[in-house]
Parts: sequence; C-alpha cells; structure tokens
Amino acid sequence: MSSFKHFNTILSPVITEKSTLGSEHNQVTFRVPVTATKPEIKAAVEGLFNVKVTAVNTLRQQGKVKRFKGVRGRRPEYKKAMVTLEEGSTIDVTTGV
Repeated sequence: MSSFKHFNTILSPVITEKSTLGSEHNQVTFRVPVTATKPEIKAAVEGLFNVKVTAVNTLRQQGKVKRFKGVRGRRPEYKKAMVTLEEGSTIDVTTGV
C-alpha cells in the first residue's frame, strides 16, 4: 500500500474513556472508513507508526436517528478499529503522524 492510501485508511484516533482504558492492554482505537478491511487497517497502522500489530478488531456503529427543531435527521454511520500492538510497542495519538 502507498503512504497516501495509509492516510485514507486511518481517519482519526478515538479519544474516549473506554478507549484510554484499552491502552493498558496495548490497544489503540481508530476511526476508519466503513469499507476498510482488517488487513488494510493492519498495514496502515504498521506503515504509519512503525509498530508491530498483533490483532485488529472492528465494529460498525450505526447512525442514530435524531430530531433538531422538529426535523428528523440521521447521524452518519462509522467504523471503529481496536488495534492490539505487540508488547513494547506504543503509539502516542496526541502528537499526530
């Protein structure tokens, strides 16, 4: 994969209370496109951050139906990837790429 494709695969890190608890187990959570596959995500993380990935778990989050001033709308759906890193490898998501 080219470097340009890696940047399109990893959209942003997910910074929540639950995702920071995963860092205790060498896990980092990223938001990825809905069409991204596990091998693509693994190659992108290894290419961008120069770390070794042991496992990739993904989940699709369906968009919620919400109302704003009486108008019904829908939030977009998205996909999250929980990436487990090899022992001794770390990613500092606050510094950027």
